[in-house]
Amino acid sequence: MTRENLQKAFLTLVLIIVFGLPLILRSPTYLHILVLLYLYAYLTTSWNLVGGFAGVLPLGHAAFFGIGAYTSTVLYVQYGVSPWFGMVLGGVLASITGVMIGLPTFKMRGAYFALATIAFGEGMRVMVENIDHLGPFNINGPRGLQIPPLNVGLANLMFTNKEPYYYIILVMLIAVLAVTYFISRSRLGYYLNAGGEEPEAAMSLGVNVARCKLIAMAMSSFLTALAGSFYAQFSLFIHPKSVISLDLSFEIAFIALIGGRGSIVGPVLGALLLRPVSDFSRIYFGATLPGLHLIIFGMVLILVMIYLPRGLQQPLTKAYNGLLNRLDRRSR
Repeated sequence: MTRENLQKAFLTLVLIIVFGLPLILRSPTYLHILVLLYLYAYLTTSWNLVGGFAGVLPLGHAAFFGIGAYTSTVLYVQYGVSPWFGMVLGGVLASITGVMIGLPTFKMRGAYFALATIAFGEGMRVMVENIDHLGPFNINGPRGLQIPPLNVGLANLMFTNKEPYYYIILVMLIAVLAVTYFISRSRLGYYLNAGGEEPEAAMSLGVNVARCKLIAMAMSSFLTALAGSFYAQFSLFIHPKSVISLDLSFEIAFIALIGGRGSIVGPVLGALLLRPVSDFSRIYFGATLPGLHLIIFGMVLILVMIYLPRGLQQPLTKAYNGLLNRLDRRSR
């Protein structure tokens, strides 16, 4: 069996396991945790398009998540518009917003860009918390919006059990990983990597670095907003601190940095490690030590940056390649 066939067999095995998990795990609690795990893996992979390949550090992606959540929720609750349409429209609005943010901020370097994105995200949260009506739309300020669980079905992205949500977010995660894979092997991916590592050298060779980063930002914002719409239908209640919080932006970036930014599997590995830590720290220490999970993330991030600067994917990828090489030699 060749190395390529071994990789295909491994991928097939992983797909069989993840698609078959709901048949084994019947507990709604565990399925809920898995849905959130896949959701964060999806969010971090979306962030990775601009935060990994483009070589910048955006820390305001919760704003795009919130745009998606509020757009689909307002349209569905107040006007009866399908959440699927609201999801796409929220993605388009987030994409336009991402480009508008990127136009001035991509000229900044290092911490200045990160601070600018933080300012935008926090500014949007404060605005939503202090506004009850935005034109004809009722966003209800700090009280948030509740989705009545009345019209159950795929058309309204609303179900009585966790299994449909599990499969929907799993398909979304596979799709965004496929998008990331093809981009990483496209001309855009090569331009983004070049512009992220050596922007002056890339521009001297004729690469329009700013344009490539704007494209990555638009795609990342669009995909992040889709996750916001999914989360709104999954939780049936949103408010500014749940969908536009700075904690969410930091968590997305921490997972990518710890897992390995700029790689395909890094964000997923980071989510697999850190999301259970986050969930269980909130369950057991949320009342007495709120924010403990971010402290843990910070400590893990320091250790990873010192000993594994390319993230957890570095040793795991090395071990995976070593295993494939041994199996390949034995099969010959």
